[in-house]
Amino acid sequence: MAKRLLSKSRWRSFLILLAVIGPGIITSNVDNDAAGIATYSIAGAHFGYSLIWSLIPITVVLIIIQEMIARMGVVTGKGLSDLIRENFGVKITFYVLVTLIFANFGNTIAEFAGIAASMEIFGVSKYISVPLGALLVWILVVKVTYKSVEKVFLVACLVYGTYIISGFLAEPEWGAVKDSILSPDLKFSAGSFGMLIALIGTTISPWMHFYLQSAVVEKNVKLKNYKYTRADVISGSFMVNIIALFIIVACAATLHKAGIRIETGEDAALALAPLAGKYASALFAFGLLNASLFAASILPLSTAYVVCEGMGWEVGVDNKFSEAPQFYGLYSLLIFVGAAVVLWPDLPLIPVMFISQVINGVILPVILIFVLILINNEKIMGSYTNGRGFNILAWVAVIILIGLSVTLLALMCGIA
Repeated sequence: MAKRLLSKSRWRSFLILLAVIGPGIITSNVDNDAAGIATYSIAGAHFGYSLIWSLIPITVVLIIIQEMIARMGVVTGKGLSDLIRENFGVKITFYVLVTLIFANFGNTIAEFAGIAASMEIFGVSKYISVPLGALLVWILVVKVTYKSVEKVFLVACLVYGTYIISGFLAEPEWGAVKDSILSPDLKFSAGSFGMLIALIGTTISPWMHFYLQSAVVEKNVKLKNYKYTRADVISGSFMVNIIALFIIVACAATLHKAGIRIETGEDAALALAPLAGKYASALFAFGLLNASLFAASILPLSTAYVVCEGMGWEVGVDNKFSEAPQFYGLYSLLIFVGAAVVLWPDLPLIPVMFISQVINGVILPVILIFVLILINNEKIMGSYTNGRGFNILAWVAVIILIGLSVTLLALMCGIA
């Protein structure tokens, strides 16, 4: 009898986990988008294995931040921009929204650049792939319910496994990977600090915190089931950085070793063919297509959530277009304008992609300060505020991020 009850309890827990899981894994994996893949590829090709150590503290910080965000969503039932408006006023919210729209629009352009780049590897013109891609992601979100959209996104997360396979096919020097982790090294130069900030900005993007909290709220997770959401968040944080590790490793083992410098994920995929085999190249390109389509859906969606919550407008993909016109209108505008920009001849896409990630890294600590103030407010969180140890870790992360940005600025200006 006791065994039967235990079995039922485990089965019930598993079903609850399946019902709650999604926002954490999806949000984290979207960060391995076209700009992210380009950033990780450049890190591996230009810096070899030397920056792999950074993925460990990045993973820790990502878990801390995402756990706080998810906890706020479950406890308050409100989105992050909603809470910022209610507690800091409309003026501050407006400046936060403008900054995020600027950064996210650059990221959205990068996603459609990724669609174009990946399909051109397979011989498809961007004038075909980009409009079709834009239409596909628009229909997916506007015409389908949230539960169905989430299932598609979760399946898309599985495709990131292609990068793990590519990494092994590249036959990396695992000893060098271990050395990077055990003996961290960072050269005191604008290039190294810029690359590190870009790695942080592409893995812990500001937009993802707004999207995660909104997704948790839309999923209507109950406080008693929060432990499952926490597991979802932690799993996603590990998953995104494991994929990042293998992208860096694949490019370090092949491109850096051969002295080949790249500027995009497309360059990485093409360069891998003669060095690691056509299968590694094809898998890398297919992963880039998946990542680009995936993120081209989520990034504009995140922006629409943030802006509409901040302005007090109706949000949510389970609403009809007529019930949330601002939400769907902004989502549609970002997708189709972002796609149109990529079709512009001779657009310097690489600066847009890379600089957008550096901007993410620079504005991240500003967003984290808002998060830390809100989550330690007992009027908002009740007994679910941060503990002392958690706060120490979070504030140390903020201080380090600000320090990195200041150091980069000083190096760029020739002060340091």
